Amino acid sequence: MGSTFLYFAYGSNLLAKRIHINNPSAVRVGIGKLMNYQLDFLKYSKRWRGASATIAKNEKRHVWGAIWEIDLQHMETLDRQEGVPDKIYFPLDVDVILPDGSSKKCRVYQQCVIPSVTEKIEDLAEDRQPSAVYLNIIKAGAKESNIPEEYQQFLERVPDNGYSGKVDIDVALNIN
Repeated sequence: MGSTFLYFAYGSNLLAKRIHINNPSAVRVGIGKLMNYQLDFLKYSKRWRGASATIAKNEKRHVWGAIWEIDLQHMETLDRQEGVPDKIYFPLDVDVILPDGSSKKCRVYQQCVIPSVTEKIEDLAEDRQPSAVYLNIIKAGAKESNIPEEYQQFLERVPDNGYSGKVDIDVALNIN
């Protein structure tokens, strides 16, 4: 695996059509679970017209996501997409647990501003809610990736800010 890396996607990049906008070499190689973190939303994204997803440390929780194998030549592209040069997200190397119990070292992104932990996702503050468009892309990606049903039900409980208009993405994602 010298010319590729593994990337753990838990947000909009769960969806193949979305990740391929900037990372055409991405191949979904499976799904996995990041232990001791939870999915959260914090920083407002002009692109998505609502808060974007992040991960936050929480010893009682886990985050499911897709594992993509990507050519090393696209790591810089992925970093730019995630706002690393603008200090919006920073990359981490984490161990992701596969459904068979083994683990893989993956690159993941976390927002530079770490949110205070939201104990119940249903209680997500209004200013931290994602747009309906963005959340629907995450849900569609979770379904497409075959994320476990229990986690998909968790995603259904995430409140959104009601925005379902146009977003700043170079391709129509056609998600309802």
